[in-house]
Amino acid sequence: MIESACSGSIEPVLEMLEGKWTLLILRDLFNGINRFGELRRSLHPISPKTLTDRLRMLEERGIVTRTIYSEVPLHVEYELTERGRRLQPIFAAMSVWASSENAMDAWAPSEDEQASESLALSGD
Repeated sequence: MIESACSGSIEPVLEMLEGKWTLLILRDLFNGINRFGELRRSLHPISPKTLTDRLRMLEERGIVTRTIYSEVPLHVEYELTERGRRLQPIFAAMSVWASSENAMDAWAPSEDEQASESLALSGD
């Protein structure tokens, strides 16, 4: 059971990880350094503006570093900081949960839950 006092410490993490794109960007960066174009292709159909906004937010929060290479052609690489890498156990826990719940069916009630609901509705 999670104490209600913990909710205050969880809220900043939830705010930082909000939205599907942020989670997917981090997932890709856990696998190593990525260029903007690589992230954009991997996260299709994300718009360049959304990707830029999310990467900037992660950079401002110290989760991602951006390195600009002024060679021709100019390119930018994104990498997780140590702080960003410390988020990996959260993703690992979500992956374990999704696997154990058979992620495709995670939102469908189990047979036991359906039976319980049927009994509750029938008044038995």
